[in-house]
Amino acid sequence: MQQIETQSSGGPPQHAKGTMLREYETIFLVRPDLAEDLVDKIVERMRGIVHRDGGKVIKVENWGKKKTAYEVQRNFRAIFIRFLYLGGTGAVAEFERNLRMTDDVMKYQSVKVADEVDASTRAVEADVKLPGDPEMAERAGREPEGFGAADFGGRRDDLGDEGELPPEAE
Repeated sequence: MQQIETQSSGGPPQHAKGTMLREYETIFLVRPDLAEDLVDKIVERMRGIVHRDGGKVIKVENWGKKKTAYEVQRNFRAIFIRFLYLGGTGAVAEFERNLRMTDDVMKYQSVKVADEVDASTRAVEADVKLPGDPEMAERAGREPEGFGAADFGGRRDDLGDEGELPPEAE
């Protein structure tokens, strides 16, 4: 049975030496139009859920706003968040249940990283916040790149009636 000792200040639990937990990684996508403080609020809520269940958050990475491989809930961009945490067997189920209830979370995926990790020796890493991909705003003002339609007005004047080059052009 796991032995968990909590701090008197109500902070994250301190695990007794030899407490073995599983290490999980969950990546979830948040709506791209969400304000930064609301994203931080979701992250803190999920951090609290891990601590409440006797787990330990190892690292949180905010990868910023990135383009998705395909459309997710009518969006081609999303804010990517990566959680690395330790927890018992029900930790992922509770984590994902809370993600499902959060309307701003569009998609999530959890993976077990390691089976038996000593919670007292696993170091907590600093949180990371990356800027994400640059917006596509600089491309919005440019002309669309095509096959020279802007140069030729959409047709080729150097082609004859049959679509062949004249003999002097060859």
